[in-house]
Amino acid sequence: MTSGSTTSLSPAPRPVRTPPRGAPSRGVPARAVPPGRAPARGPEPLLRRLVGAAFRRRRAAQRRTLADVAAEARISVAYLSEIERGRKEPSSEVLVAVCRALGIRLVDLLTEVAAELLAAEARTPAAGPRARAVDPRALAAVRRLDSRPEHPAAPPATPAPDAPTAALCEAYLCVA
Repeated sequence: MTSGSTTSLSPAPRPVRTPPRGAPSRGVPARAVPPGRAPARGPEPLLRRLVGAAFRRRRAAQRRTLADVAAEARISVAYLSEIERGRKEPSSEVLVAVCRALGIRLVDLLTEVAAELLAAEARTPAAGPRARAVDPRALAAVRRLDSRPEHPAAPPATPAPDAPTAALCEAYLCVA
């Protein structure tokens, strides 16, 4: 080689070939469903998306900007935006900070999210014999909690949350 020449010794890239439509692919075969089992239901809604959507609805109802709520919660505007779009899963500390900035209680946020989860589960067809039906009493309890006024005149002495709300709080916040 002479100095100054730029000869490349790497092989040329191979073209990517895709099989024609309808032809079997050579990739990993799809898993077969074992006999006696129904295929799984569609994906359940992600908790971070439901929490983010609830925050966005509350903020929009108050006609507040991302910058306003983020400043009050002491988080960045970009982070709050990511939370609202369901792209980031906030810590329990951030959940509490955003709830305070929006003037809502954490239990009210989680009750709203629990109602959405139960409603989504009720709309989804059951997946075979192991599928659990939504307890109508649990759904009614969450709807009752969700229909309460947002800011009661005198807050009651911290009531014990009902089973669905307690389970959601425990699962999301890892409290026992």
